[in-house]
Formats: sequence, C-alpha cells, structure tokens
Amino acid sequence: MAQPFTRLTAVAAVLLRDNIDTDAIIPSREIRAVSKTGLADGLFANWRYLPGQGRTPDPGFALNDPAFQGARILIAGENFGCGSSREQAVWALAEYGFRALVAPSFSAIFHRNCLRNGVLPARLAPEAVARLARWVGEDPQRHRATVDLVTQSVSTEDESWPLDIAADAREALLEGVGEIELTLRSRERIAAFQAADRTKRPWAYDPGPPLPDTDDR
Repeated sequence: MAQPFTRLTAVAAVLLRDNIDTDAIIPSREIRAVSKTGLADGLFANWRYLPGQGRTPDPGFALNDPAFQGARILIAGENFGCGSSREQAVWALAEYGFRALVAPSFSAIFHRNCLRNGVLPARLAPEAVARLARWVGEDPQRHRATVDLVTQSVSTEDESWPLDIAADAREALLEGVGEIELTLRSRERIAAFQAADRTKRPWAYDPGPPLPDTDDR
C-alpha cells in the first residue's frame, strides 16, 4: 500500500525535455538488484554526473541546481517515460523524493507504473506546463507549485489548471491502495454479474462430460 496522495505544495524541478525515456531516467547499469530501494543515486545518472568522473555532479543539470533542492514535483516535456517498461524508473523517481510529475503526456506503461507506486502523473495542456515552468523558474524555492488531487488541479499563487486523471486512478491514489485492492472492493458486484451471466450462458461455465481416455497403452 502506498502513502495516500491528497494535496502537495512543494518545490518543483523543471526539466522541459520531450521524450525522456526510462533509460535516461535510470540507466540499465544503475539497476543492480530487483528492489525498490537503492536507485535514487542513479536517477538521471547520464545527465546528473560529469562523464568519466564517477559521481561528480554536473552543475549544468537541473537536479544539481541549488534552486531546485528538495524538489518533490518534476515538470517535464511531452511523452515522459517512453522507451522500455522498466518499473525501476518510477522507483528511482519515488525514492529520490518525487510524488508528482507534471507533463503534457506520459508513456502509457510508465503512467500505469506511476499509479501502481503512488506517484501522481499529472497531465496538463502544453501551454499550462510552459506557464507553470516559467513561474516556478523565476524563484523555485519561493514559487512552490501545488498539485491537488482532491480538487483535481495544479496551481500557482495566481493560476490554476485542471488535472486530467481517470476516476479509478484518482481513487487509488487518494486512498493509497493498489489495483487489486480497488477491484476487490467490487467483489459483490462481480459475484452478482457472474451469477447472472451463469444463468444466461451456462455453457460458458459448465465444463461438460470428461473427455474419453485416448491412451492406447
């Protein structure tokens, strides 16, 4: 069970690049175990560290900018999380501290992986993302963005935009539950459907007589 997500006001880091894939988010060499922990240090490793110098931070990369210190919201470009289906990309983002990602669009598999791990992938119109990024960039520590799942909005001090999210995904994040638990809450409706369907289509449920034994031994 993930921590419920209701409302978050926090520093937002700006990384307005389109088509950031999962290998950029967490390079394969940084995945040394099947675990949700131990990945934060490798987040954006190819961009975050200077080449050939171990873990020396690249001062030109957004996450190394002191202005974005403590960021819990990431503002990104189109098609964020494309590429492979590796769930470690979301694990790394979550372990680093990000609870919400704001972008015009996300890869479908990555979007689903976010929801499974309690990270909110907030879709906004491209012009809204651009306006939010500009406002945040003026003074990231003071201009803290708000992502509100209760009101389904992303806002600044002066503007607010509707957050696009499916009803079932919103419910799961608000309550911090997974897909299976959410489905099991409808067990009575599922059982009623099965009972009615069994009456309508008994042939779909009746296994029929056993097949004859064709063993010639």
